Amino acid sequence: MLGASGSGKTVLARTLAGQHFFTGRISGTPGESGDFQGKVLLVEQQHRFKHISNQADFYYQQRYNSYDAGGSITVQENLADYPEKGLNGFHKEELIGLFQLRKLLAEPLIQLSNGENKRLQIVKALLTDHVLLILDQPFTGLDAEGRKRLSGILNQLGERGEQMILITSGRDMPACFKKVALMDEGQIVAQGSPENFQPAASVTPVLPEKFPSRISFQYPDFEYAVRMQQVNVCYDEKFILRSIDWEIKKGACWSLSGPNGAGKSTLLSLITGDNPQAYANEIYLFDRKRGTGESIWDIKQKTGFLSPELHLYFDYAATAYSTIASGLWSTTGLFRTLSEAEHELILEWLDFLNLGQYRNHLLGGLPAGIQRMLLLGRAMVRTPPLLVLDEPCQGLDPEHIEQVKGLIGRYCEIYGATLIFVSHYPEELPACVTRFLRLEKGSAL
Repeated sequence: MLGASGSGKTVLARTLAGQHFFTGRISGTPGESGDFQGKVLLVEQQHRFKHISNQADFYYQQRYNSYDAGGSITVQENLADYPEKGLNGFHKEELIGLFQLRKLLAEPLIQLSNGENKRLQIVKALLTDHVLLILDQPFTGLDAEGRKRLSGILNQLGERGEQMILITSGRDMPACFKKVALMDEGQIVAQGSPENFQPAASVTPVLPEKFPSRISFQYPDFEYAVRMQQVNVCYDEKFILRSIDWEIKKGACWSLSGPNGAGKSTLLSLITGDNPQAYANEIYLFDRKRGTGESIWDIKQKTGFLSPELHLYFDYAATAYSTIASGLWSTTGLFRTLSEAEHELILEWLDFLNLGQYRNHLLGGLPAGIQRMLLLGRAMVRTPPLLVLDEPCQGLDPEHIEQVKGLIGRYCEIYGATLIFVSHYPEELPACVTRFLRLEKGSAL
């Protein structure tokens, strides 16, 4: 199933899975509406798991606080409640091997990467009684090898008779999917074979003439946004990062790349103030050594941040308005009364991003692509001197991807900002990126 961000793909998927009220009739094997919808399983693009006490109140930094992650059950414990054999002859042990989860069985759920978590959700779905499996953007967050591996797995599932609907951007289309539906404004507007729906060519977005007004935030000058010297991060004697040396001068635009599990998120967490192991290393942020009396706020007020993990743990009950406004204080919700100037600034940003119509909509009720655009606005609203953007184009259609690239490039040009940009797709890099760091198994190449 293809379509632009907000075209209705996920709403249709949730409706088929019985998660939305609807009028009309839905039927299929085994025939009755209730029976059919009860056996439609949807693997969401964003998945929030629960901890031992059956609550879902994890917080973003918790994955880096090893002493505080004990509330998360392990992969093995999460799979224990599922039968040993699913449909189409799949056995649990076979699926664990097929989806490469065996080495992860003892890992807490909260410490899984986006790709690892997605593979686990698919395995659990295959072990649950169902007649139709819907996968919403399963390739998001996967490196090239991971996308290739998942594509091969889905082809094997198709050969074994698994009935599936794939929601995708069109860049990743396994051979087992023989029919395509195109959605636009909540309707299926075209159907056909995959060759009739080639990915849209790159478009040149129409960008606004200027950025919204800038409230007078005062940022001390600096020479280096980041300096790291022989940085190591280790959990339970397992090195996540090893001997990292990295210097990022003011105004430099960097690409940070590497396969899933290479240590990119951990490296970024040292920069954004979310990882306590920064204090055990020689790290300088904005020319000041970590652990010399600065507060987390001193770091976060100078840094605009967006990542899949932040998106996952953000307050889904926040409105579009409060989502962007929370960037003024780097919180995950709006807890203060805005001044008139701040209020006008948020309205300007909503209009700037063409999202004004969503002002009072709850974040959790919006399409994932729209959510991501709002979180990008949150990262930029203070016009911080450093942008740390981890997979900012996840869930976006080609037009929005080009818009994001253009906005980031213009932002860095106008404000002389420093940029760290992470993506598994080289074509998503903004033109301003001229420097590159790649991680492999926690080491810089």
